[in-house]
Amino acid sequence: QVQLVESGGGLVQAGGSLRLSCAASGRTFSSHAMGWFRQAPGKEREFVAAISWRGGSTYYADSVKGRFSISGGNAKNSVYLQMNSLKPDDTAVYYCAAVPTFNSGSYYWEGTYQHWGQGTQVTVSS
Repeated sequence: QVQLVESGGGLVQAGGSLRLSCAASGRTFSSHAMGWFRQAPGKEREFVAAISWRGGSTYYADSVKGRFSISGGNAKNSVYLQMNSLKPDDTAVYYCAAVPTFNSGSYYWEGTYQHWGQGTQVTVSS
């Protein structure tokens, strides 16, 4: 069984930075793609960023472009999210997710991902 474990969340002032990490544990796991989603109180979970190891392509939500950067580990079982210039609107629980094998689903859609972490809280104060 694959488990994804996030870390790196916390409280930061607006304009600050945080780096989230996510690593897979359990059986040997190598993914096709990994991503980050977030869910703010009272809102639906939304896409933040994704990386595909098929060509190393990255994908970002418009709201985080130019501020967030996603990267992955060489073993294709870990992913990182560098978050700069944080805003209060970035406050949410951030979830890591993984696509184990190639499928035709969009990386922007949570249904494409088969494994999920428990989430890590990010709070940005004004």
